[in-house]
Amino acid sequence: MTFDDDFTLTIAGRAIATEAKVAVINPATEAVFAHAPAADAALLDKAVEAAQDAFPAWRDTPVAERRRVLLLLADAIETSAIDLGVLFTREQGRPTPLATREIKAGAAWLRAVAGQEVPVDTVEDSESRRVEVHHVPLGVVAAIVPWNFPFLLTIWKIAPALLTGNTVVLKPSPYTPLCALKLGEMARNILPPGVFNVLSGDDALGPLMSSHAGFAKISFTGSTATGKRVMAAAANDLKRITLELGGNDAAIVLADADPDEVAEAMFAGAFFNTAQVCIATKRLYIHEDIYEAVRDRLHALANKAVVGDGSGEGVTHGPLQNLAQYRRVKALIEEAEASGLTLLRGSAVPEGPGYFLPLTLVDNPPEDSAVVREEAFGPVLPLLRFSDVEEVITRANDSEYGLAGSVWSRSVERALDVAQRLNAGSVWINQNRQVAAHVPFSGFKQSGFGVENGREGLLEFTQTKAIYVPK
Repeated sequence: MTFDDDFTLTIAGRAIATEAKVAVINPATEAVFAHAPAADAALLDKAVEAAQDAFPAWRDTPVAERRRVLLLLADAIETSAIDLGVLFTREQGRPTPLATREIKAGAAWLRAVAGQEVPVDTVEDSESRRVEVHHVPLGVVAAIVPWNFPFLLTIWKIAPALLTGNTVVLKPSPYTPLCALKLGEMARNILPPGVFNVLSGDDALGPLMSSHAGFAKISFTGSTATGKRVMAAAANDLKRITLELGGNDAAIVLADADPDEVAEAMFAGAFFNTAQVCIATKRLYIHEDIYEAVRDRLHALANKAVVGDGSGEGVTHGPLQNLAQYRRVKALIEEAEASGLTLLRGSAVPEGPGYFLPLTLVDNPPEDSAVVREEAFGPVLPLLRFSDVEEVITRANDSEYGLAGSVWSRSVERALDVAQRLNAGSVWINQNRQVAAHVPFSGFKQSGFGVENGREGLLEFTQTKAIYVPK
């Protein structure tokens, strides 16, 4: 796979080039290494029209055949995983072994979703009638994907949409469009024309999609602020929406937890992908009895981390993905330092170009400090001391977000009691960052609207239809 400018849109099963381009920057070097095509409103219309034209036949294709085709696409992804992993690192920044793991996880996720069933439920079977509840496809789905997990989150959206009989127009982030464009290229030889279309573009393309009358549904992952704008635009014609938005996820470490085990797991849970994870731990509450022990172990792990260009040997953490996010997180760290907070920095970052920041712990900052209240989405983790369990549950829930959380204790029963009182869509006990294709994923409060994954997520791409059958 080459890195020249051979990247094209996919519309109606054909490669489409554009004169307008979007520069793609390697965040480890700050250099432009490729250009993606920039779709405009006219090309968006063509993609939607192609998806609309393809919809009736795809809707009427038996589920078994749709499943077979999706499995072929999964095989093609698996075959190209190494090349895609290298490309992923250059556009996203994550170390190549971990980037390749995401590509392979995408193939596995696609296979898992392809194996799911679109249910037909009999809710009444009396002497006079049978009532069946069917779940029929909506039409054309707009899938809008962010830059932090650009491949896996693409699969999260397109797999259930396609399995349930919808057609799709995918828009990757302008920061990370290339793997998605290559996926569209692969799909041209597998999916019927128009069933899966891929458009890259600049920041203007997303709003055009959100307000386009040709979409029956929008599935969006990104910031809460942008999600609100998507929701407002979708209201004009009552599009269905699924929004997976921000999170300021809290972890609670109870007094009986093992500091070594917690620190090891929590470090990965907080700093994987340079902490650019919606379900990463972003506030870590530690009981005062073991606070220093956990803090010191986390700091030692941060000192062992290797921050650098993700294509380099032995690198564990890459750069922030883009300049805007780098500046935002850097400003948050500088504000914390200027406020007199104690920062515990990890290993040094490379000198010269690149959006690199050290993995940084903030030692027991005030609850109302910006580093606690705001979602950093970068390598800065506030550690917060507590003594009373009831109080810490209140503190953890005191957020506009409610995406995920975790509880750590040697007693699963004690941890379960705390977990049940956390206002979050996913709560893990003695683990973190766990998701699965068969498990629903959703957010409380301003962390989201609707459900992804599992039966509930599958049915979000359908319209419920009751059929009354007389006897």
